[in-house]
Amino acid sequence: MLDQRMQDALNGQINAELYSAYLYLSMSAQFAELGMAGGQNWMHVQFQEELFHVQKFFDYVVERGGRVLLTAIAEPDQNWPTALAMFEQALAHENKVTGLINALADLALELRDHATLQELQWFIGEQVEEEATADDMVKKLRLVQGAPGGLYEIDKELAARVYTPPLPPAK
Repeated sequence: MLDQRMQDALNGQINAELYSAYLYLSMSAQFAELGMAGGQNWMHVQFQEELFHVQKFFDYVVERGGRVLLTAIAEPDQNWPTALAMFEQALAHENKVTGLINALADLALELRDHATLQELQWFIGEQVEEEATADDMVKKLRLVQGAPGGLYEIDKELAARVYTPPLPPAK
């Protein structure tokens, strides 16, 4: 059974992950408006990953006998001046999510909730990847500032990203 503080914190994280999905879907919409199908695809894949995170947290709370309580999702930004600005916000957002995951791990340690700490290890590793991927795109977009041909090439790279759901752990 989950401690009430941990259940509340995990429900907060479910909301944060839903916001993340909402944010990336908003970015996908702006890339579509800009005619950048690659950027639209990249952000849509990110949206799908965030929904997977939501489901993983949801399932964990239920499995531990807790109750999932869904609350209102904050409205995401809807306009960015450039593709670079979107990816800079994505990177800043992933840094924030890393802090939230780390705070959950700290709470699990405080509560001596080893099962939740074990579950969070997957998310800790995932955040390393999330930050690195967003940072890579920020660096590439900064390199091609003012070079439309470079932006075109990056958009082709963004189009190649495919969502692959993680495999369930071996039992």
